[in-house]
Amino acid sequence: MKNTFGNSLAITIFGESHGAYIGAVLDGLAPGIEISDEFINEQLRLRRPAGKISTARQEQDPYQIVSGAFEGKTTGTALTIIIPNSSQHSKDYSKTRPIARPGHADYTAFCKYHGYEDYRGGGHFSGRITAAVVAAGAIVIPALRKKGIYIGSHIKKLNGIEDRDFGEYMADISKLNGMDFAVLDEDAAVAMKKAAEAAAADGDSVGGVLETAIVGMPAGIGEPWFDSIESELAHAMFGIPAIKGIQFGAAFDMVDRCGSEYNDPFKMDGDTVITTTNNNGGINGGITNGMPITFRLAVKPTPSIYKPQQSVNFMEGKDSELQIEGRHDPAIIHRARVVVDSLAAIVMYDALAARFGTDYFCPSGE
Repeated sequence: MKNTFGNSLAITIFGESHGAYIGAVLDGLAPGIEISDEFINEQLRLRRPAGKISTARQEQDPYQIVSGAFEGKTTGTALTIIIPNSSQHSKDYSKTRPIARPGHADYTAFCKYHGYEDYRGGGHFSGRITAAVVAAGAIVIPALRKKGIYIGSHIKKLNGIEDRDFGEYMADISKLNGMDFAVLDEDAAVAMKKAAEAAAADGDSVGGVLETAIVGMPAGIGEPWFDSIESELAHAMFGIPAIKGIQFGAAFDMVDRCGSEYNDPFKMDGDTVITTTNNNGGINGGITNGMPITFRLAVKPTPSIYKPQQSVNFMEGKDSELQIEGRHDPAIIHRARVVVDSLAAIVMYDALAARFGTDYFCPSGE
């Protein structure tokens, strides 16, 4: 389905940027999973704008779980989360309705939906919808942690400024998951923020690269060919607005090397099979090998910028110039990382439930 992802665990998203509500339905959750309002609110906070490098649109995201939960735990039936929208400036979009914003889905949505789409703030294509994804992920992430599986992402690169690589995975993930601006090197973080602020002052925007690590996944998870771990993660990640590329492990960084350099030699670590390097990102043949799953995502510069841009009036069929109004992020990457973690968690849960059954996550099944 167009707005549904997953098999054993499926997530369906709904809503528009300036509609009454956005939301998500999780179908396939095990019964008995604890729901932490504190954790959900903290994850939503990490996605919200903050400071000079974010939009001025402020949404407090007072979510409601309207089905699938009872007495603080999942019931095993479809869990539905709704989040009201409360800070819409719809008039900002009425004047430029027929003019395609470069980098946005205005023109393609018009072609697909014949003008009946809700165009305000990008409608259903808006990053606003990711708040519901984060709320859904905040139910799944603690269930994974109880199985010893942890996920963390950092801003590897912003406007050409690079963070250090992952070192000690668990220590770095623990550090990142408590940070508003997820960068491992403090000096790099300062430089990145300055670059984003400079772009904002110039009416422009910046993009970058997010790097994610998933540790604790057992070997043997995933399917060959079309339902490989890479396939499922890529499918989910490209559902996030602004994601334009993905690589697993070293991928593009080492395609010019020889096989003797790219291959990951195996060895025994006590009773455990490990690899001495992790160029394949913890995946062989589409199946987890027990090493950390690593991938990087290309996040394009935020398309909404305040510089005049060449465009077209697609209703009148003539060239036009666009000067946008409204409230927009000069950088979206720092807010996107918690969305990446949330979707990665949903993919991992889905893959584990497919292998071991839904009751794998049920407390009584432990």
